[in-house]
Amino acid sequence: MADQRDVLTGSAERGAGVGAVRGETDVAAAPQAGEGGTPSGSPLANPKTTRAVLEAFGLSAKYALGQNFLVNNDVVKKILALAGIRPNDAVLEVGPGIGTLALGLLQAGARVVAVERDDDLVPVLAQTCGTFADRFTLISGDALDLTADRLREAAAANASRPAADDPSEAADALPSKFVANLPYGVAATLILDYFERFDFMTSATVMVQKEVADRIAAVPGTKNYGAYTVKLRLYAQVEGKFLVGPGNFMPAPHVDSAVVRLVRRQLCDEKGTLVPPEDVRVAALLADAAFASRRKTLANSCKTFFSGRGAAGKHVAAQLSRVFEAAAIDPRRRGETLDCEEFLRLGRAYRAVVEA
Repeated sequence: MADQRDVLTGSAERGAGVGAVRGETDVAAAPQAGEGGTPSGSPLANPKTTRAVLEAFGLSAKYALGQNFLVNNDVVKKILALAGIRPNDAVLEVGPGIGTLALGLLQAGARVVAVERDDDLVPVLAQTCGTFADRFTLISGDALDLTADRLREAAAANASRPAADDPSEAADALPSKFVANLPYGVAATLILDYFERFDFMTSATVMVQKEVADRIAAVPGTKNYGAYTVKLRLYAQVEGKFLVGPGNFMPAPHVDSAVVRLVRRQLCDEKGTLVPPEDVRVAALLADAAFASRRKTLANSCKTFFSGRGAAGKHVAAQLSRVFEAAAIDPRRRGETLDCEEFLRLGRAYRAVVEA
């Protein structure tokens, strides 16, 4: 078994040619990490070093936890560039594994709070990211259970801070950027959940299964467009995407992957006033109702929603008519034809007519 202290020795191998990285949108124009240069990536992002680290600790990838370790440094560099990582950025990572992406973030100057469910990887991360212990804090546990308070505690533990003469940065700054190679089984849930609950999170640059990426970036009227797309779009918009083939991981997954960058949006009405959170919540519920029976008209699919919230009999039809009229939306349309703003308008009309 290799010496755990020497697992990074001779890790200059970059993993070039490990697998295809296919650009799909505006990644070439993405901002560069650091100051005036291309991100250096991670010394762990190659098959030789990844294998050496796992062998040194007597570990292997756990299928049940969705572990597929990234082994192409070009992909790491593209993720860092797309995320726009700068020195002193406060970053949240989920599923750091052996520390491949975390090390890239740290070398770019970021302060990282990482959440890892696999206890066997805790000593690995202590070794691979130990040089940056003042800017790296590990939370051991399930990312689905993560709270803002726990994040605040972890961020405060990172000793390295921005300059004292920069009042815009709080000493215990919560992570504003979410950057991760996510476990595919929970990726979609985590992304939406974090945008809903963590209002301090301004962007997410995440590796997900291509199928999830297609749902995230879908437009009305397409097969991938659904309630999830609408609900996520209420909080964030897609600003970059690139595809990553199976050969860029060890072990190789059976599906294609994609990195997507989402940036939080501030929803305003026609007067420029911020939309209340309750309007957003109702719009999300209406999206769920509209896509529960995808081929039904809005009038039919929303009827159940209205009935379930206290209306009955002829009152449902009357309320439906008034809501659609107030929203200026044809009730004969199907939910798959409405964009995010139209669902929001429908939600606002519902609150004005039914909950007034």
